[in-house]
Amino acid sequence: MNKNVFRNLSYGVYVVSTLDGKRNTGCVANSIMQITSSPASVAVSMNHDNYTNSCIQNTGKFAVSILSELSAPSLIGQFGFQSGKDTDKFDGIDFSVREGLPVLNDCCGYLVCKVIDKMETSSHTVFLGEVIDGDTIGGAPAMTYAYYHNVVKGKSPKNAPTYIAEEDRSAKDKTASKWACQICGYVYEGEVPFEELPDTFVCPVCRQSKDKFAQK
Repeated sequence: MNKNVFRNLSYGVYVVSTLDGKRNTGCVANSIMQITSSPASVAVSMNHDNYTNSCIQNTGKFAVSILSELSAPSLIGQFGFQSGKDTDKFDGIDFSVREGLPVLNDCCGYLVCKVIDKMETSSHTVFLGEVIDGDTIGGAPAMTYAYYHNVVKGKSPKNAPTYIAEEDRSAKDKTASKWACQICGYVYEGEVPFEELPDTFVCPVCRQSKDKFAQK
């Protein structure tokens, strides 16, 4: 089976947040869809290995911040490529509290949901949430996964349901390759040759240092 066919499905880029006791936590998700309109409900797919999964199980509620094309790419790195188990992902983040849950201010809309059902698969939990609050923020278009992949030049975290491992490239391909962040997959395409960038350069998505880049 050619798994690249799944890239033709439409996805957004979201930050799903909840509480770890009294501490805010969350992660990036891209498999979220509306299920019903009255009462409004959405489904969220969350990997068993995501710390946010167990926190949603414990709190019974979650919020969805819908990232826009103008949202800072570093949000994806902060919430998508490190674990909330040992990291305060909301450190330095501008957010508001809606129905007791943190919602990013740098987004184009949010939903707050209470869990009303769930389904387990071999690798993911699908949470069904009834929407108890929601609103739009600003007028920027929502970021799609295609935009993130083609414009931001990022990739899905390995725990994402849409993650597809990249195939190894031939030696010929690598001779004309570009520099990519080994943490989040961001591809540097600036006018200044990568080797000439200062050592203080950091990945604009996950904020990792220059030495985390490699030719691809």
